[in-house]
Amino acid sequence: MIKKLSVVAAVLGMGCAFTVSAHESLVQFKGAVGVIPVSSAAGAANEDGTSPNVNRNVVRGVNPAGQIWTIADLRAEVAVDGRIRVNGKGLLLAGGNGIGGTAGQSVFATLICEAAAPFTLHSTTLTGVALEADGDFEIDDVLTPAPSGCASPVLLIRNVAGAWFAAGTPVVEKHRY
Repeated sequence: MIKKLSVVAAVLGMGCAFTVSAHESLVQFKGAVGVIPVSSAAGAANEDGTSPNVNRNVVRGVNPAGQIWTIADLRAEVAVDGRIRVNGKGLLLAGGNGIGGTAGQSVFATLICEAAAPFTLHSTTLTGVALEADGDFEIDDVLTPAPSGCASPVLLIRNVAGAWFAAGTPVVEKHRY
C-alpha cells in the first residue's frame, strides 16, 4: 500500500512540475503611470497661450490618448506561452470636463519588447474590456502574436482606437550581494 502511494505521489508530483513550468513567467508588472499626452512644448507662445511646437508622448510608435489619465494600481503577468493576466485599478480621466470618469472606454493590453524600432505589438483582443465606473478592469487573455522573449518590456493599456492610457512598471529582479 505504501509503495502504491509513493508511485501515485511521484506521478502527481511530476504533473505539478509540468504545470508550473508551462506557466513560467516571462515578465511581470507592478504599478503603472497614467498618460500625459504632451511630452514637451517649445517656442514662443501663440496669442491664445498655446505652444506652436508640441511633442506628443508617443511610446514605441503608439500614440497617447488626447487627455491626461491616471491609474491607481496595476498588476500584470505575462507567461512564456503568451498568456497575460492584468488587474487594473482606478484608470480615470485626470483632466477635462469628464474628469474622474471613464468616458465609457474599453481597454486592451499591448506588450512591446524591443527598445528600438521596428516594434512588434503583442496585444490582447482588440475589442478590449469595459472599464468599470471606478476605472477598475481585468484582462485574462493571450497575446497575439505570442512573444518569444522580452529584453526591454513595455506594457501599454490602450483603448479600442489604439491610444495608450497607462503603462505598467516592470518588476526588476534585485540581486543581493
